[in-house]
Amino acid sequence: MKEARPCSIADALALVGEKYSLLVLREVCLGNGRFDQLVRNIGAPRDVLATRLRRLVDAGVLEKIPYSERPQRFQYRPTQAGLELEPVLMTLMAWGDRHLRKDDDRPMVIEHVCGHEMLPVVTCHACGDRVRHDDLTAHPQAPGWTTKGPTEAA
Repeated sequence: MKEARPCSIADALALVGEKYSLLVLREVCLGNGRFDQLVRNIGAPRDVLATRLRRLVDAGVLEKIPYSERPQRFQYRPTQAGLELEPVLMTLMAWGDRHLRKDDDRPMVIEHVCGHEMLPVVTCHACGDRVRHDDLTAHPQAPGWTTKGPTEAA
């Protein structure tokens, strides 16, 4: 069997796609970085949550900061890498609001500093245009791969 397509999406999902990992990031970005807060707000089993936190710290997505010496306790904060995932969380939330909930049944609204509801939009960094599927062209960089799959020689 051939190897799967080399993919940064797959690499990212290997880290943040595990059950509860994105919810940990949601809570930490909301300022709820203490273990008991995370357990309560996420509903994850304590051992699973501890494993996810360790993995996110080891990957440099979260940092572990002591807040009590006796007993020794820690809180978690997003690193720069963790903060760069916040737009992903906002986009997932907006998608869930649009496709999985009714307009009057949204559990949270995020307000931008300008005072308006934050609705994420993906734009091209070069021209500023909104990104649409039909405007995109993929250019595989992995040797032996095309957009359709592996080349015959691979």
